[in-house]
Amino acid sequence: MSSLLFCTRHLANSEEQMLLAEDGPDLIHSLDPRRCCNINAGGSANYKCGEEKNECLATYESLDYLPSHSEAYKKWLQEKAYRTDWDRWLLMGLIGIGVGMLGFLTHQIIDCLIKLKWKLVENYLQNGNFHMTWICILGSGLAMILVSSGFVVFFCPAGVPCGLPEVTGFLNGASIQNVFNIKTFLGTFVSCVLAVASGLFCGPEGPMIHLGAIIGCGLSQLKSDTLGIHLPFFTRFQNSADKRNFITAGAGAGIASVFRAPVGGLLFTLEEVASFWDVRLAWQTFFCCLMATFTTDLLSSSLDGFVYRGHFGFFEAEKGILFWVKNLLDLSILAFIPTIFLGILGGLLGALFVSLNIKINKLRMRFFSSISKLFLRKTSKLLESMMILVCTVTITVYLPYFFPCTPVRTLRTFQLKNNTEITKEFKREIAEYTCTPGTPWIGPDGVKYYNQTFNQAAALLAENGRRGIAYLFKRGTHEEFGYTSLFIAVAFYFLLSCWTAGSAVASGLVIPMLYTGALYGRIVGLILVSIFGVQTNGYGAWIDPGLFAAIGAASFVSGVSRLTVSLTVIMIEITNDVQSLLLVMVAVMVAKMIGDWFNLPLYSSLLKLKCIPYLDSEPFAGQRKKWLNLELFSARDVMEPCVRVLHLKEKIVSLAQLLANTSHGGFPVVYKSEPDQAEVFLGTITRLELCMLLENEPIFETETNEDTFSCDLLLSYQKVTVEKLPDPSRTTMLLNHYSADPQYQQLFINLEPYINKSAVSVQAHFSLQRTYIIFRTLGLRHLTIVDLQNRVVGIITRKDLMPFQLEESTSENT
Repeated sequence: MSSLLFCTRHLANSEEQMLLAEDGPDLIHSLDPRRCCNINAGGSANYKCGEEKNECLATYESLDYLPSHSEAYKKWLQEKAYRTDWDRWLLMGLIGIGVGMLGFLTHQIIDCLIKLKWKLVENYLQNGNFHMTWICILGSGLAMILVSSGFVVFFCPAGVPCGLPEVTGFLNGASIQNVFNIKTFLGTFVSCVLAVASGLFCGPEGPMIHLGAIIGCGLSQLKSDTLGIHLPFFTRFQNSADKRNFITAGAGAGIASVFRAPVGGLLFTLEEVASFWDVRLAWQTFFCCLMATFTTDLLSSSLDGFVYRGHFGFFEAEKGILFWVKNLLDLSILAFIPTIFLGILGGLLGALFVSLNIKINKLRMRFFSSISKLFLRKTSKLLESMMILVCTVTITVYLPYFFPCTPVRTLRTFQLKNNTEITKEFKREIAEYTCTPGTPWIGPDGVKYYNQTFNQAAALLAENGRRGIAYLFKRGTHEEFGYTSLFIAVAFYFLLSCWTAGSAVASGLVIPMLYTGALYGRIVGLILVSIFGVQTNGYGAWIDPGLFAAIGAASFVSGVSRLTVSLTVIMIEITNDVQSLLLVMVAVMVAKMIGDWFNLPLYSSLLKLKCIPYLDSEPFAGQRKKWLNLELFSARDVMEPCVRVLHLKEKIVSLAQLLANTSHGGFPVVYKSEPDQAEVFLGTITRLELCMLLENEPIFETETNEDTFSCDLLLSYQKVTVEKLPDPSRTTMLLNHYSADPQYQQLFINLEPYINKSAVSVQAHFSLQRTYIIFRTLGLRHLTIVDLQNRVVGIITRKDLMPFQLEESTSENT
C-alpha cells in the first residue's frame, strides 16, 4: 500500500491536492489561446498569467533528458552490441541531405509561383491598368492564402502555426503535442511556400527551422503514429537525449539550407535553439549543416525553376551567396560613428517591434478565444490572414502609381568593374513596373551603358524580399533610391510584417527583419551622402548607402532577436563582405544591449506568451523591482512538501486508483533496508511506466514476501518506456476494471526492475540557485528533496522553478 507524507502545514482540501507531481495530461495542446497567458511588457522575465497561470503551465508535461536508469534499461543495454558512432554520423548526413533537398524545393516553388503570379499581369502593367493588376494579383494571392491558412487551421493538429518557440521549448524539456507530427510537416511546408509566394511580408526561415527539426526527429526515430509506421532500424536512438540531439541538428540544417550558411546554422542552434550542448554534438551538427548547404547548392547549380540548365556541380558565387556583395570597400575608423547610431536605432526599433507584435498577438488571442464555436474561430483566423493580404497587395500595387520612373544610377567605378554583366545586373523585371524598357549601348569610352528606368516603390515593395534586400545591399548605387520611397517602404514593411507575424500562416520573420533594417540603414547612408557628397576616392568610399544597409539589417535583427555571434557569422556568409565584419559586430552588440533595456527577445517573449515552461540557463526572479539572490534561499523554500510515495511492491488496486484519480507525472519510490528502520529514497518511476506495467497482467504477483524478481517475467525496456499511451481509452478501462474487481486487491506488482535508481535528489537545505542549475543542466523532470536521513520530504518540478513561482515561494521566506 502506498503511503502519504503529510505536509507540515494543514491542507483542508481533497486528497488529490496532497498528491505531488506535474498536473496535466501526458501530452498537451500547446497553443490553445484560452490557456495562454500575458507577459510583462517590460524587461522582466516574470510570468504574469493572472489566475490561470498555474493551470496554464500545469497543462505541460515535462521530459527527462536522460533515460531511466533501471534494471530493464541496463538489460537492454547489455543486449546492444558495442559499436562506434558511424550510424549516428550516417543519420546526421541523411538529415542534412533531406533538409537541403527540402530547402531547395522550398525556394524553387516560391520563385516559380512569384514569377507565374507577375507573369499574369505583365500586359496590364505595361498598359498602366492598375485595377486589373490589383484584381489579378489579389485573386491569385487570396487563392494561395486560402490554401496556406486553411492547411494550418484545419489540417495541422495544433490548429495554429508552430515554429521556433515550440522547437526551443521542446528541446528545453517541455512536451508539446504534435510539434513533430507528419501532418504538421505537410501543413507547415504547404503553408510556408504559399504564404511567401502570395505576397505577404514574410520569409521561409522560421518554418524551415521547424521543418528541419521534424526531419531530424522523423529520420532518427523512424516511426510515425499517424501513419502507423514503426521501422526496426536505429532503435538505439529512440530515447529522449538522442532524439533531441537530432532535432537540434535538423533545426541548424534548416537555417544552413535557407541561408546557405553552414557555420551560421551551427552557431544559431548553439545560441538560440539548443538547451543541451557538447563538443560531440557540435561536430555532428556542423556536419549536418554542411550536408544541407552542399545539397542545396548542388541542386541549385543546375536546376532553375525545375528545368535543367546544365553545369551540374558548378557552384556560381551569385547563386551560392544569397546577397552577394561584389564590391568590397576600404573602411575608415569614422565609419564606426554611424554604425553605433545604427546599433542604437536597431535596438530601439527592435524593442518597439517586439512590444507591438506581442500586443497584437495578445489582442488576436483574446479575440479568438471569445469565439466559442470551434469552426467559427478557425474561420476567423483564416479571414484575418486574407485581410492582411488584401492590405499588403493594395499597398504594393497602388503605391508605386504615385512614384515616377527614375533612371538607374551606378557609379562609373562600379560600371567598369562589371562591364560584361551590366545588362544582367540591371534587369529588374517587376521593379520596371510601368516604366519604358531601356536599351544598352557602348559609349565612346568603351563602357556599356544602359538607360533603364525603374519604379523605386515597386522595387522596394512589389519585389520579393530576397531580391529587394539585394538591391539595398548593392554598392555604388548612392542615389538609386530616394528618401520618400525608403521612408514609406520602411513604415509599411515594419507595420505589415509585425501584423503578419503570428497570423494563421507558417511564416518567418528573418527576411522582413533584414529588409526593415536595410531600409533604415540605407536612409542613414543616404543622409551621409547628402552631407558629404558622393565620395569616389579611397578614403571616402566607405560612405556608401549599400554598406550601411547591410549594417542596418544586422542591427534590426539583433534588436528583435538579440542574437549576436550567430547573426554576425550569418551576415558575413550571406553577403561575403568580410571587410565589414567589425562594423557588423559593433552594430549587433549595441542593438542587443539597447533592446535588453526595454524587453525580452521576440522568441523568448513568444515562449512566455504561449505559456511554454522554458527554463533559462540562469534563474531570474525579483521582488519589489530588485533581483533576488537565490543563493540566500534553499530547496525547501520552493519544494512541494506533500508527496505521494510508492514502495517496491504495490497493490494493483492502489496503483489503479492512484492513476485513475490523478494525472500526476511521476512518484518517488522508498524502501526499508531493515523492518525497524525509516523509509529512505530509492528512485523514481513515471506515470507512463506505471500504466505500461499495469497493461501487462502476466507480471502481477500474489506473494509479497519475496524481494527478488524473475528475469523471465521482466518486461523489456522498450515496452515500458513510451512517449505516450498507445491506447488511452483502453488504459482507462483497465484502471477502472482493476479498481472494481476484488481479485486485484490481493495482487501485487514488483516495481524494482523499472525504478530509475539514478534519480537525482538534493537535501532540503541545498542552495536554491544550485538546485535550479542542477535541474536545468541535467534536464530533469522531477527533483526529489530529502532530509539528512535520506527520507523524502518534498519534490521540485519544472513549474516550481518558473520565475513567477520562485517569486511567490521566496516572498514567504523574506
